[in-house]
Amino acid sequence: MKKDSLIGALMLALCSFIWGLTFVAQSTGAEHFSPMWFTFLRNALAVLVLSPVILLSDGRKKRKGIFTKHSKPEKRLFFIGTAICGFCLCLAAYLQQLGITLGTSPGKAGFITSLYIILVPIFSLFFKKKPSPAVWLCALVCVAGLYLLCVKEDFSVKKSDFIVLSCAFAFAIQILAIEFFSVKFDGVKFAAAQFFFCSVFAFVYAVVFEKLTLQNIKDGLFPLLYAGILASGVAYTLQITGQKRLSNPTVASMIMSFESVFGALASAVILHQILQKKEIVGCVIIFIAIIAAQIPLPKGKNKSINKKEIPEQ
Repeated sequence: MKKDSLIGALMLALCSFIWGLTFVAQSTGAEHFSPMWFTFLRNALAVLVLSPVILLSDGRKKRKGIFTKHSKPEKRLFFIGTAICGFCLCLAAYLQQLGITLGTSPGKAGFITSLYIILVPIFSLFFKKKPSPAVWLCALVCVAGLYLLCVKEDFSVKKSDFIVLSCAFAFAIQILAIEFFSVKFDGVKFAAAQFFFCSVFAFVYAVVFEKLTLQNIKDGLFPLLYAGILASGVAYTLQITGQKRLSNPTVASMIMSFESVFGALASAVILHQILQKKEIVGCVIIFIAIIAAQIPLPKGKNKSINKKEIPEQ
């Protein structure tokens, strides 16, 4: 592996590690913040982190004479696209945080959320993009893993697990929306605008339906800063830079799939929340299926689309 590619792979591995630990930060933050207030605050922090990155990048592009100005229709598309993606992100992040707040462990939440990787190519059917037969097979394997992970002996499913599963559907829709709208725009700018709209939607809901005190912020400041600054701002920048250096989307996808593994390990080490044997088997099955779904078929046989990597946020 070339030095540049190795650096890119290490950046993506660090990004995956940061996102894995975010599930622990969310669990700890749930002790002090209601779900939508946490969603608002972490996304608002992400905007603050990415804003200077954008200003520095624009300044460098202007000095080099490569700064791109968009037309009014393009600006309108940017506004509409980031607003839609921001709404989808707000819904997905809220459902994920709500599920963790109601009792789903960070380790389990990571594997359930990662199912969006399988859902994206399946949902692409609505855009007349046919996933490969391997994706359908991996989806069935994921269902088996999900059964072991979530279904109890009395064949019931915890409400919190179902809510986290619904967040995977919301993330899949968000990723497809980003794929549709972000083609012509700078990735960091699009992400920052998406985080901005997400925080706006979350703020409106939180002000009306939830409560927040200064003591909440003081007590939950560390997990909030981690989720907002590291998980959204820093990790997303690492992802953008790492993928450009690595230039192999399949390898990048596989590296970042370890987010769920890091989440389970962090949950066990930091929070001492260890999964049961049946749940561990379910996690392993899901992880294998997710990895298998990202391995491209030989050229000429794979006419389906690959998932476009977009962070969680």
